[in-house]
Amino acid sequence: MKLYYDTVNITFCMEQYRISSLHFVYEQFLRSIPCHSHSDNSYEIHYISHGKGKVKINGIPYPIVPNTLYITGPHVEHEQIPDAQDPMFEYCIYLKTEKLSKGKQQKKADNYMQLFLETKFWFGQDSQNIHALMQQIFYELEKKYDGYYKLVETLLQQLIIKMSRNYVRIPMNHEKTIPFDLGYGKFLIIEEYFLYEYKNLSLNILAERLGLGTRQTERLLKKHYGKSFLQKKTEARMSAALIFLLDPNNRITDIALDIGYSSSEHFSNAFKRYYGMTAREYRKKC
Repeated sequence: MKLYYDTVNITFCMEQYRISSLHFVYEQFLRSIPCHSHSDNSYEIHYISHGKGKVKINGIPYPIVPNTLYITGPHVEHEQIPDAQDPMFEYCIYLKTEKLSKGKQQKKADNYMQLFLETKFWFGQDSQNIHALMQQIFYELEKKYDGYYKLVETLLQQLIIKMSRNYVRIPMNHEKTIPFDLGYGKFLIIEEYFLYEYKNLSLNILAERLGLGTRQTERLLKKHYGKSFLQKKTEARMSAALIFLLDPNNRITDIALDIGYSSSEHFSNAFKRYYGMTAREYRKKC
């Protein structure tokens, strides 16, 4: 699978700089990408939505898991090696920056813009819900509805700001110091996580995205959804299973793997406990 857009050069200005997005790629890596680097003023943003593997940055290996985010700036050597059993799916956006002449500069650059430009390499787990932003960017590029160019420009500006926020986030080691007032945006993070990422649900990853500890995340789910993380995880997977079962071409063994179960037996037992019938019985009934 590969989506590739290299003829849509979306150029915009952010403060003292002109930024051109030269290509957009979303693909599953079934082969390794050899070591390479990019030229002056070039930045490549990588976000792994699913799958596993590793990336070598300047010769140092880093493990790739879902929700991994990293940036490779000018002259940073990098290569990517997918996991043969669970190859990574990656969003990649390539940007080129250019400083404007004084007469065209909008204003002095804010901290986030300077931070983005000065960060030649960063690797970590995204805390800013970049997955949803990437999905929207690629949706607009695919559909090309009226105004898509301007909308993608705005989304790219958000992406740069969110990258900078990832760079400066401070890990919280003591849960009691983290404010519990999450605001509505946090609930969207929770709901989209269970809706779209049911195959690789992890309490630690969800807590990281919310900026909370695992115990606080559990309490939040119990308070606002009346369910534990494990219950929400099972609910998300079982709901996805019903959709897959409606298609007779989907084998039950494949469905089990697609929604995160290690075997069809494990899936079948969980399905029967949840719905009171086997997956085959449900399929026959429907």
